This record gives sequence, structure tokens and C-alpha cells, in this order.
Amino acid sequence: MNKRKYICPICDSNELILKHEASYVYSYIIDSDAPGLKNDELFLSYLYDRREQTESREYIECSHCGTHFPPTFLNGVLNSEKESAPTKVEEYTRFH
Repeated sequence: MNKRKYICPICDSNELILKHEASYVYSYIIDSDAPGLKNDELFLSYLYDRREQTESREYIECSHCGTHFPPTFLNGVLNSEKESAPTKVEEYTRFH
């Protein structure tokens, strides 16, 4: 594995994490026993009848300062053979 280091332009940390968040709505058909056609006597939430994704987002987060960067922060960096870290930040939001 190539050991390139990507640096946070805010705090100079190399602890960056790509995150994917998603929200879902789970539906269970009400029947004569436990809710959900796949549940017989006991309700188990992972045995849902329908799942709909309502929203999702991806971002890069600095583990040190908590800054969130858009996924485009690493555009061209992960697929290129260059050894340099990204230097331009298109946009970011700081969370604490």
C-alpha cells in the first residue's frame, strides 16, 4: 500500500477520515403477530419489510480539529501517482 500523507490545511494533522452517513426509514407491515411479515413471535428490528434511504452525505473529517471537507477535497489525489498532498481547500465547515 502506498503510504502517502494527506494534510489538513487547518491544523496540519495527517489524521483524515472519509465518512459516509445515511438515514433510512424502516417499515413493518402490521399483522396478527409481531409487526413485520418476517417477524413471527418476537419483533426484531432488522427483519423489516421495507427500507427507504431518506438522505446521505459523504465528507472528509480531520480527526484532530474536527473540520469537515467536501469529498472533492481529494479529487485527483487518490487516483494520481503524485506524492504531493492536496493544497487547495474548496470549501470547509468547522465543527466542535
